[in-house]
Amino acid sequence: MNVLRILTIFCLLATAGLSAQNISDHALGLRLGDSDGFGAEISYQKSIARSNRVEVDLGWRDNRNFDAFKLTGVYQWVRILDGNFNWYYGVGGGLGSVDFDRDFDVDNDGGLFVFAAGDIGIEYNFDIPLLLSLDFRPELGLVGYDGFSDNFDFDIALGIRYQF
Repeated sequence: MNVLRILTIFCLLATAGLSAQNISDHALGLRLGDSDGFGAEISYQKSIARSNRVEVDLGWRDNRNFDAFKLTGVYQWVRILDGNFNWYYGVGGGLGSVDFDRDFDVDNDGGLFVFAAGDIGIEYNFDIPLLLSLDFRPELGLVGYDGFSDNFDFDIALGIRYQF
């Protein structure tokens, strides 16, 4: 839990006084990545202010040992890097459900879990309504199934979204 606090404080201090640009009102697309297995997420972003937005992702993870789905919500701050390049950071959390393969874990079928998440990434805003991003979302399991609570996970993903 201390890692999440330190990351949040660092991001807030590192970006104090930086200027921001207008971001699109809505963006809808896919976030393709990896944490404990290949996963795809349907991703929606909604601007809240000139440089803030909320991202909501509904995704699934597939691994030879389990199948899982996750619902994630992250509040993000967007900052200009150069031209159409931006970087962003955020904090949020989510919940999910995991189902284990019987050959992998005979004693347990899985269950629900809740997690906290941070987010940091870079994006390119094309002149057409296309947004490409690469982000790193560390996740910390809080409660739920033992294999997903008290677990620190690295989720790296490539996003492609249509802006409107």
